[in-house]
Amino acid sequence: MAPWLWLSLLILLLDQATKWLVLSRVQPFTVIELIPNINLTLMFNTGAAFSFLADAGGWQRWLLVVVALAVTVALTIWLLRLRSGEGLLACGLALLIGGAIGNLIDRILLGHVVDFIQVYLPFLPLAIFNPWPSFNVADSAISVGVIILLIATLIAREQP
Repeated sequence: MAPWLWLSLLILLLDQATKWLVLSRVQPFTVIELIPNINLTLMFNTGAAFSFLADAGGWQRWLLVVVALAVTVALTIWLLRLRSGEGLLACGLALLIGGAIGNLIDRILLGHVVDFIQVYLPFLPLAIFNPWPSFNVADSAISVGVIILLIATLIAREQP
């Protein structure tokens, strides 16, 4: 299943290219409407998902680096041990690996993760959900990878 690592590399390259493009052309916290309910807004996240631990004082950077490295190694080993016929699972793992490495690079080099996609969810009445926390290509790959892993797990359970 090693060829699936090409998908991880593609996600990594796309993530880093879009982040550096936005960093070079957009001022932080400037809102640029792309289409209704989707903005380009450069933000920096020193924490984990949904800015968890963002105000922890700096130690979280290295904790999150260690966790990301450990998870990436574990997922890569899992991917390389898959058998043929487990392509859906391999796809999900490859997306997770590419996304994790993309955000890991930000944390190591910059001390924070670069986020720039901002979505408003007009169908949610609660203001706490709007705008949705900013995210990036790596975050999107991680989210899609988790969904694929869940689907692959459900399919595997249904098979005899």
